[in-house]
Amino acid sequence: QVQLVESGGGSVQVGGSLRLSCAASGYSFSNYCMGWFRQRPGKEREGVGLIDRRGSTGYAASAQGRFTISRDNAKNTLYLQMNSLNAADTATYYCAVDLGNDADYCRPYEYLRRWGQGTLVTVSS
Repeated sequence: QVQLVESGGGSVQVGGSLRLSCAASGYSFSNYCMGWFRQRPGKEREGVGLIDRRGSTGYAASAQGRFTISRDNAKNTLYLQMNSLNAADTATYYCAVDLGNDADYCRPYEYLRRWGQGTLVTVSS
């Protein structure tokens, strides 16, 4: 069955960096749009960024210029490189996949409906 497993979360100081990974299995990883989401304390889950099957990316305003999404299709793994972290980035981060669309482009965030269990990132001063 489809499985997404995030890793790489932890505690980091303001200004630091982390790289999250998402190991995927149970489907043809290279064929589908993938994305990262996060849920900050007391907030709803929000999209961070998307990567389509060609490797083209798009980011939320809060992530633009600081976060980079990439994928390694040979390893069935999605990545989120996060730099210049600040306290507002404290959240549980989730990867997700849109299995309803195998086109080259990504659909909007709400179509990514298969989720991992999340990994917690805590940014402190």
